[in-house]
Amino acid sequence: MKNIKFFPLIILVALAAACNQQTQSESSELAVPVSVEDIRLQSIEQFISTTGTVNATAEVALNSEMAGDYYLQNNPATGRTFKPGDRVNKGQTIIRFENEEYVNNLAMDAVKLNLEISEQEYEKQKSLYEKGGVTLRELRNSEVSKTNAQYNYENAQIQMAKMSVKAPFSGVIVELPYYTRGVRVAQGSPMVTLMSYNQMYMNINLPEKNIEELKLGQEVLVTNYTLPEDTLRGKVTELSPAISTETRTFSGKIEISNPELMLRPGMFVKADIITARKDSTIVIPKDVILSGGRGKYVFIVGRNSAADDRRITTGLENQNFVEVTEGLAVNDRLIIKGFETLRDNSKVRIIR
Repeated sequence: MKNIKFFPLIILVALAAACNQQTQSESSELAVPVSVEDIRLQSIEQFISTTGTVNATAEVALNSEMAGDYYLQNNPATGRTFKPGDRVNKGQTIIRFENEEYVNNLAMDAVKLNLEISEQEYEKQKSLYEKGGVTLRELRNSEVSKTNAQYNYENAQIQMAKMSVKAPFSGVIVELPYYTRGVRVAQGSPMVTLMSYNQMYMNINLPEKNIEELKLGQEVLVTNYTLPEDTLRGKVTELSPAISTETRTFSGKIEISNPELMLRPGMFVKADIITARKDSTIVIPKDVILSGGRGKYVFIVGRNSAADDRRITTGLENQNFVEVTEGLAVNDRLIIKGFETLRDNSKVRIIR
C-alpha cells in the first residue's frame, strides 16, 4: 500500500522533468544561427565610378622615307629579328635600307671633305686677318663658305639617316608589316607602329552633378576584368569646366601608371575616382544594413545571446562598404549572416 501512495508523486516529477527538457529543447531550436564579425577601425574611400578605353601616351606609325632594299634588323635582347611585342629603345635601328644610287648621289665623302677644306681655309684667313694680311671682307667670305659647307654636310647626314628606321622613343612594336628580306620597297611604305604605354591615359565623361566633387590630382583606382587581382593607380589630370548641352556631361582625362605593361592599349577598364577618404573609422558591409520606419539599423549580438537592433547614422560609402558615424562601437559583434529574419531580442546562436 505504501508503494501505491508514492506512485502518483513519481509520475508528476517525471512529467515535470520531461516538460522542462522539452522547453529547453524548444528554446535551443528557436535560436537563429548567425555569423558575426567584430567591428574594428579601418579606412574607407568614396568613389565616383566610370568606364572607358585606355590609350597609349605615345604612338607613331613610321613609313619609309626613301626607296631601298629592305633589311629587318636583329633585336639584341632576343638574338632574332624584331617581332611585334618586342621592346625597343629610343634611337634603336629597327629596319635598314640599302640603295647604292641614293648613297652615290649624296656624295657623302666629298661633302665631308669640302667641310674640312672650308674649315681649314677659314682658320687660315682668320690668322692672316689678325696679322693684317687679308681684309675683313675676305675673312667673312671664308666664314660663309665654311658655314655653307657645314649645312651641306648636316643635310647629307639627314638624308643618309633616311636609310634607317629608328625608334623615336622607347616603346613596344605593335605592328610590323612583312616584307621579304632584300626586296625593294617604295618610298612611303608602312614600316612599323610603335606605342609607349608604361603611362596611359583615359578620356572620361561624367554627369554634371559630379562637377563639384572632382578636382585635379585626385587619385584613381583602375581595374580590368582580365586582371581581377590587380588594381592600377592613376590621377585626374584634366577637367573641362564646360557642360555639354547635348549630353549634360563634362569631360576629363585620367593618366594611369602602367609600369609592368599589364594594361594594353584599347582595353576597357573601370575607373574609381577617390573623392573622399577617412582613416580609423567604423566601416561595415553595405548589404547588412536594413531600413525601417525609424531609419537605418543593423543587428549586433547583445546580452544573453540576443539580437540587438541598433539604429545607425552613416557617412562615406562606396559600392560595398559604408562608414557608421553613430550607433556602433569598436568590438561590437555585428551580425553579417542570418540577420534577415531577426527581430529585436531574438535568440541567436553564433556559428561564425
